[in-house]
Amino acid sequence: MELDGEIRMETGKPLPRGAHWDGQGVNFSLVSHGASAVTLCLFDETGKEELARWPLTLSENGVWCGYLLGAKPGLVYGYRVSGTHAPRSGQRFNDRKVLLDPYARQVVGRYEGQDEFSDASAADTGAIALKGKVVHEAYDWGDDVSPRIPMSRTILYELHPAGFTRLHPDVPEPLRGTYAALAEPVILDYLENLGITSVELLPVFAMADEARLTRAGKSNYWGYNPIGFFAPENRYWSGRPGTSPVSEFRDMVRAFHSRGIEVILDVVYNHTAEGNEDGPMLSFKGIGNDMYYHLQPDNPSRYENWSGCGNSLNLGHPVVLEMVLDSMRYWVGEMHVDGFRFDLTTTLAREKRDYSINAGFFRAVAADPVLSRVKLIAEPWDLGPDGYQLGNFPFGWSEWNDRFRDTMRSFWLHQGPSLSEFAQRFAGSKDLFGTRERLPAASINYVTSHDGFTLRDLVSYNHKHNEANGEHNRDGTDHNLSWNCGEEGEATLQEVMLRRNRLRRSLLTTLLLSQGTPMLVAGDEFGQTQHGNNNPYCQDNELTWLNWKDADTALRDFVANLIALRKTNPALGQNQWFSAENADFAVPEAGIRWLSPNGGDKLGSFWSNKRLFSLGMLMRAGDSSRPCLVLLNAAIQPVIFRLPPGRWKVLSDSSGSFENGANLEFQVLLQGHTMMVAVP
Repeated sequence: MELDGEIRMETGKPLPRGAHWDGQGVNFSLVSHGASAVTLCLFDETGKEELARWPLTLSENGVWCGYLLGAKPGLVYGYRVSGTHAPRSGQRFNDRKVLLDPYARQVVGRYEGQDEFSDASAADTGAIALKGKVVHEAYDWGDDVSPRIPMSRTILYELHPAGFTRLHPDVPEPLRGTYAALAEPVILDYLENLGITSVELLPVFAMADEARLTRAGKSNYWGYNPIGFFAPENRYWSGRPGTSPVSEFRDMVRAFHSRGIEVILDVVYNHTAEGNEDGPMLSFKGIGNDMYYHLQPDNPSRYENWSGCGNSLNLGHPVVLEMVLDSMRYWVGEMHVDGFRFDLTTTLAREKRDYSINAGFFRAVAADPVLSRVKLIAEPWDLGPDGYQLGNFPFGWSEWNDRFRDTMRSFWLHQGPSLSEFAQRFAGSKDLFGTRERLPAASINYVTSHDGFTLRDLVSYNHKHNEANGEHNRDGTDHNLSWNCGEEGEATLQEVMLRRNRLRRSLLTTLLLSQGTPMLVAGDEFGQTQHGNNNPYCQDNELTWLNWKDADTALRDFVANLIALRKTNPALGQNQWFSAENADFAVPEAGIRWLSPNGGDKLGSFWSNKRLFSLGMLMRAGDSSRPCLVLLNAAIQPVIFRLPPGRWKVLSDSSGSFENGANLEFQVLLQGHTMMVAVP
């Protein structure tokens, strides 16, 4: 690309931030407090050859801007920011480093761990730096509208934007692993038939791989290492002529919406890919190091590492908070996403050091007429002081509930907690979420997530097997609460296979019938395995890509049936609080009776007896609806359950002893590791 000779620099405007074309030229606006000069650098379309430099003018409040008359969309650009270079005091200005615009809508180039990006290096990064591209794409959304699924009716499905389709035999091969692949009818049909209401995509923001992974020939597959909060990641773009990462992402969202499926983004606003003081200078470090990051008070040359990734973004600074809010508004307003799951959300509410439920981030989101109406899901912890804040998020927020995960794993696989603890989690975790007018839907219930064992591996391995990650099996948690059922890894004994199958189905039944919002991980519904790797963040290969060829279709159909039961039976998945004690059906809002195997509902010490693992639940949504009976037996041995009066029809049986539609009366022999659902 050659620059038009008629291009000239004029006075720019502070707003909007970033680079925006207005039909006549491009306005550039960058906030850099403390800088002595900011230079706009223009490059060829590859980003390697620098074509021109234009100084920007300091406007007010640290905003540098300029208007490039005659410039057009497609322009590739970066910034050189001059100022004091004193790392010991937190200042890292270095005009030998070309910097990516924090507001860039598309990123050109890829960081490959080069030493030149080190702040300690005197090398100029102009030829290899990440650059932004000016994007202005008209897009016809047609009649697209957000499905706006109530949280109480949401079925979340966590998936990787590339790994989900990499091996799908019915997706055209050139599209596999891209945004376009997710918009294919075969994918939409699958999700719709399964009953999914909302896909939760692992991070799609422009990202950079850690240098140590690049040197080892690996990449950050999960993508929790962002460098651009406005740009879709290029590696998920098909590159088809006539498309861009932005347009292809929009096509994907519109396709999901056409089937009534929401798109939730897993977003990382707690840190960036620039890492610690030894990490690369790609953008924020050179624009305003002490503005964008929390620095250690007694040693500002180092970063607060509450994220565990080297640095922590400082949302206590108004410029950083503004950027995060602008990013969220962009993805909702211009990309039509339906909500966010925030990685390490506690960090976002540390304005200085301590977490606060009244932090400016929460207040700003609550006051925003757009952001306050989308789904907001917190990962309620980080690695900082008092980082575990489960249940301590504002009204309107939902939270990943790891207490549900651990309780259900322990109950089914180790007969660990009491029936009382099981019941508390099954009934929505009122002890955690029953304040500030919050309801059970605030609890995001999950048994597995991208981080950890798959469901199949949870019942196949006692220990993690992460050797392929190259960290001598030291990475990944050792707190898995897993059980191999008698054999480590692939089973050869029939009894082990049977036990694993029952336990998977019982865990899935527990997840999908509990009060709260269930989250299913892609592949768990058909037996995906990672061969015991519980931390495959750097495995962009067949270890993590979904294996559609060997899918357990019977298990998939079992899950689809459970989701349909939850959707169609008002007694299941109610968004109301049950009493901790047995409830009287004469009170419409009560809705549940807890039953012992002998049919009694005066449980007393039954609740705290850690040798008892069988329980019945008779639920109803108000006094006019049909009740639903759920029986469970987490023990190895079968147990006889006396049934409530009447004839009961089986809707689901995780042991496979009874076909759906089978009739029961008086009593039933419930096999070990089994959960059953029946209605009159």
